[in-house]
Amino acid sequence: MAAVVIRLTPTPELQRSENVYKQEALEPIAIISLPLISSLIYLTMSRRSSQRSLAERRGSQHGSRRPSIDPSRLVSMDKTFAHAGSDNFNVVFIGAGNIMFGSDEGPWNHSFRFEHKLGPRLKVVALIDPAVERATAVLQKKCESFVRSAYEDTRVFKTFEDFIKNMTPREKPRAVIIGSPPMFRGSTLAGRDIELQVLKNLPGVAMFVEKPIATGPELEIEDTFKVSKIIEESNTICSVGYMLRYLKAVQMMKQIIKENNLTVMSTIARYACAYESIAKSDWWDKSKSAGPIIEQGTHFCDLSRYFGGEVDILTVRAHSLEWDETAGQLAKMAIDESKIPPENRIPRVTSATWKYDSGAVGSFMHIVALQGHDYSCEFEVFADGYALKLVNPYVSPVLYIRKPGDDNETIMRFGDDDPFFSEVSNLIDVIEDIEEDPDAGQILSSYEDAVRTYQFTWAIRKASELSRANRLKISAGEQLTPTAVAQLSTS
Repeated sequence: MAAVVIRLTPTPELQRSENVYKQEALEPIAIISLPLISSLIYLTMSRRSSQRSLAERRGSQHGSRRPSIDPSRLVSMDKTFAHAGSDNFNVVFIGAGNIMFGSDEGPWNHSFRFEHKLGPRLKVVALIDPAVERATAVLQKKCESFVRSAYEDTRVFKTFEDFIKNMTPREKPRAVIIGSPPMFRGSTLAGRDIELQVLKNLPGVAMFVEKPIATGPELEIEDTFKVSKIIEESNTICSVGYMLRYLKAVQMMKQIIKENNLTVMSTIARYACAYESIAKSDWWDKSKSAGPIIEQGTHFCDLSRYFGGEVDILTVRAHSLEWDETAGQLAKMAIDESKIPPENRIPRVTSATWKYDSGAVGSFMHIVALQGHDYSCEFEVFADGYALKLVNPYVSPVLYIRKPGDDNETIMRFGDDDPFFSEVSNLIDVIEDIEEDPDAGQILSSYEDAVRTYQFTWAIRKASELSRANRLKISAGEQLTPTAVAQLSTS
C-alpha cells in the first residue's frame, strides 16, 4: 500500500468549474475533480485483485435476477477521489458528436465523465471522426480548458484503420469508447463492424459501446447476436451505455426486490419526449434512426427487461399514432418534415404490451408530444404488496415506494445522481481491478444483454407497423387473412 501526500489549492478560474481544483503535488501538477477541501489530505489506495471472478463483474445474466450494485456505492463525481498512481490511462474516442462531448439536448457527455473519473491520468490518444473539422474544433475547445493535459497530444483520424496504421506503442489504449452513429456498428459487414475491428487490432482492450447497439434492418438482428458472441468468446471487457441501470433509485428498487424476495408481476413504462428541442433531422427519419422506440425508447425497454426478465417476443402487440393522422399533427417541430419521405416519418405515439417468460406482464408508451426542453418519464414495478415508481430519471430522479401494511407512499429523492458517471466509473474499476471493496465495480449491461433489448425494441416497432398496415387494409375495404384478424383482436 502506498501513501500519497496531496495539497489542494483552489484557483479563481477553477472555482467556477464545478468544484474542480488545481492539485499541487510534489510532481506533477494535475487536474482532478474533488469536493471543497482546504487542508492537506492523505489519500491511500491499494491495488488488489477482486475476490470475485472478473467474469462475474463484466456483464449480465438472463432473467430478472440481473446484476445489481449497492446504491450506497454509487458515488457522485464531486465525492470521487482520483486513484493514486502516476500511470496514464490511454483512451480512444470514436465519434466527436454530442454523445461524446455534450449538447444542449441532454446531460450526455462521456468525455466529461472520463475527465472526472481519471483526472490527470486521462490521455485521449486519438479522436476518430470523418468530420475532421468538427473533431479539431472540439479538441481546440478542450485544450483551452482545465483538462488540457488530457487532449494536448490527441491526434485526429478519419477512420479507425488510419489510427491503427499510425498508432505508436505508447499510444495503445486501455479503452475504446464507441460513440459513432449506431448505423456504423453492431454488424459483421465491412464499414459497420467497428467492434470487430477493435477486437482484431486491439485484442484485450476494453470497449464501451453507446446504445442502441445498431440501427440496421430487422433482418440483421441475428448478425448482431453474432457480434455479441464474438465479443463474449474473446473475453473482452465490454459495457453498453444503458446508464439508467446505474441510477441510485433503480438500484434501490433492485435492492427492495432482492431483500424481500419479490417476484415482479408487472412493469409499466411511459416516455414523453420534448420534441421541440430535437433538431437532428436523422432522429425524425426511421430509415436513419430506426424510429423513436429503437433509438430513444430503448432505455425504458431495457429497464423493463432489467426488472421483468426476458420478454416472450411472440406476445408483443403494439399500436401507433402516425404523422398523417389527425391526432398526430405537431406544431413546433425544429426540422422540416416535408424533406423526409412519408414512409420514413416517425410515429407520434407507440403503445405496446407483452408478457415476460416469467408470466408477468409489461407495457410501454412512447409519446412525441411535449414542447420546451423537459421530458416526462415514469417507470413502475409491481409485486405482491409493493409498488415502486420511478419519476423523472433523466434529471432529478424521485422514487415512490408503497409497501405492505401502509397505503401511503415513501418518497426518496436523488437530486445529485449521475448515472452517466457511474457507468464510466464502474467500467474503469473493472478494467483496472482496483477496489476498496471487491463488490464495488460491476458492469450492469453487457453487449449480449443490449442485443436482447435491441431485438425487443424491433419487435415493438414491427408489431405497431403490422397493426397499422392491417387497419389501412380494413379502411381500403380489403379482407384480412385469419392470421391478421387474430393479431388485431389480440393487440
